[in-house]
Amino acid sequence: MAPSVPRTRAAASLRMKRESAATKEGLETKVSSLEKDLQIQRCDNNSLRNTMNLCHTDIDRRISQLVEAKKEHKTNQVKKQQARASHLECHHKLQARIQEGEDTIQEQHLIIEALVDEKASLLQKIQGLQEDNGAPAPFDDEWEEEPE
Repeated sequence: MAPSVPRTRAAASLRMKRESAATKEGLETKVSSLEKDLQIQRCDNNSLRNTMNLCHTDIDRRISQLVEAKKEHKTNQVKKQQARASHLECHHKLQARIQEGEDTIQEQHLIIEALVDEKASLLQKIQGLQEDNGAPAPFDDEWEEEPE
């Protein structure tokens, strides 16, 4: 048995060297594959980071637009409220002037009625005085023409 031991050791050593080389080659292949995967993930991360930056920029821009639109909307609401208030004030002033005009017209009607009554009363007095004095009524349809 002594002579076969060295052969077995040599064979085992040779077999271990081969297995070690195969394991080493397998590990190198795995390392290479993992390095490629890592490189791909780094690229993906960079792409994702760039995409996220673009999204954030776009979101910030849209938020700014919404804020501006909201400010403009508020400004327009304030302007509309001011216009409504101004319109209402003008409407009230106009109605007050109309009422004032109607009151004046009513007062004038009362004055006219009083003047008409006074005129009728004066005409009756004049007619009565003329009848008392025997003079013809000046308000007849027949007018006397003055001699030339």
